[in-house]
Amino acid sequence: MTQVANTTIQLCGRFVVLLDGRRIDAALPGRQGRLLFAYLALNHDRPIGRDELMEVVWPDELPRDPGDAFGALLSKVRSAVGAAWLEGRSELLLRLPADADIDVERGLAAVHRAESACAREDWAPAWSAAVAARAVAQRTLLGEHDAPWLDEWRRTLADVLVRSLECYVRACLGLGGAERAGAVRTARFLVATAPLRESAYDLLMTALEAQGNIAEAIEVYREASRVLHDELGVVPAPLLQAHSARLVTRGS
Repeated sequence: MTQVANTTIQLCGRFVVLLDGRRIDAALPGRQGRLLFAYLALNHDRPIGRDELMEVVWPDELPRDPGDAFGALLSKVRSAVGAAWLEGRSELLLRLPADADIDVERGLAAVHRAESACAREDWAPAWSAAVAARAVAQRTLLGEHDAPWLDEWRRTLADVLVRSLECYVRACLGLGGAERAGAVRTARFLVATAPLRESAYDLLMTALEAQGNIAEAIEVYREASRVLHDELGVVPAPLLQAHSARLVTRGS
């Protein structure tokens, strides 16, 4: 297949599929067609057998004659997508160009770049990569659909969201200046999103400390202690305790 430009697949938020600039999402046959295409897109690095795909399309109960039903569905999807894009019969492979843009893959790659840049303390690239990752992960993957395989991907994207928020806060703190306010706002959102994540409280304490709000930072530690005790019956980790002790000493 020749190199194709302008191939975009958006699965988070609004469902959009452009293949070589041709919009085909509306041509896919209903719920099953969208699920089938999305699964093929997310697994475009391998051929997938029909039995696996039937479980994807009908996760609760297979139709009376699943082979015939799947054959009819596949025919409609192949017609919408184009035969050159969808290869195989017993095993199917969505053949995408190397420069295809799939939002889920973009989000995963962006959070990795953000974490790598944070590790190098290269704050400007970390900031922009964290923003790119969050833009994908904060939208629901195929929000109109429910299936076990979707739950797994949604958990992955929920993790990407938390990691991107952490990177954004670290980058804002590293950049300093006016970005400190963004660090506090995002750290508060991070704590609300992941209330059992101790690193989230640590970042919020650090962001408030950078603004000179020591008392507020100490109060964040108290809230972390309460949540962890009530939800898990544990105390904060030594690192968080040490951070609190430093703040108390500084504020006294």
